[in-house]
Amino acid sequence: MKIQKISTVFATSALVSGLLLSGASYGASATMDKIKSSGAVTMGVRESSIPMSYTTGDSRFDGNHVEICRMILGDIKDKLGMSTLRINYQPVTSQNRVPLVQNGTVDIECGTTTNNTARAKDVGFANTLYVEEVRIAVKANSGINSISQLAGKKVATTTGTTSVQLLRKHEKANGVNFDEVFGKDHADSFLLLESGRADAFVMDGSILAGNIANSKNPKDYKIVGEVLATEPIAIMVPKNDPEFKAAVNAAIAKIVANGKMPGLWNKWFLAPIPPKNIVVGLELSPATKYAWANLNDKPAEDYNKK
Repeated sequence: MKIQKISTVFATSALVSGLLLSGASYGASATMDKIKSSGAVTMGVRESSIPMSYTTGDSRFDGNHVEICRMILGDIKDKLGMSTLRINYQPVTSQNRVPLVQNGTVDIECGTTTNNTARAKDVGFANTLYVEEVRIAVKANSGINSISQLAGKKVATTTGTTSVQLLRKHEKANGVNFDEVFGKDHADSFLLLESGRADAFVMDGSILAGNIANSKNPKDYKIVGEVLATEPIAIMVPKNDPEFKAAVNAAIAKIVANGKMPGLWNKWFLAPIPPKNIVVGLELSPATKYAWANLNDKPAEDYNKK
């Protein structure tokens, strides 16, 4: 597996006052020990999950989740008494994101990963920061407005995601037969729709909105149909490292308590973002507001109980 890492460095002009925490203070945390001893951390990022986690060109990465993760890592750096912390950015895909966290290549994954019970067997999840709705994107002139109209159509999704499975399980998809086509990443899946090789693209609403906003002619597309599922999107961390997860969650709680989350949402979802100054235009949902007010790591299965 080819590993591509891009680095940035956190630095402070003054040393943290008071007791400097030694690696021994976090002896039960392999991740914290590794960060302390190496002076570096590897953040898993996505290349086309606009506006959550994506490349802005020139091997740079940004987005709502990426910025939140930088804030979290800045807090952990201070807790460890470190004057600097180098962040190595590791691009991940829907297929390899869990294995790369599981095998220790990635210390913290800041993309658009749904917290569900299947993945929780292999990795840990921090408290939910964003509650997603899985939807369908089509061309505006397609005439498609609901699941029932996907019969006989080609439906795109990204390899390694759960979106088409959710579509097939939806009660309104009973008796609706369609063909699946797969993109290697979200940009590739959207290209299938854009080029006419797919009639619809099923994915998280934020990713659909981001790719539409980033397209040549955003007005040529629309998000339609029933909500297929509600999913908690969370930062992935190594499993069986409760101290590191607790440190991440403590940093998240601080960000929320300081009232920074609404401003971050406005910055990434409602204002022009780099590199093309597009506006995603996705309003903050009541479900995400509730998640901030009631921090928890409940899996997707809890959100979709009937």
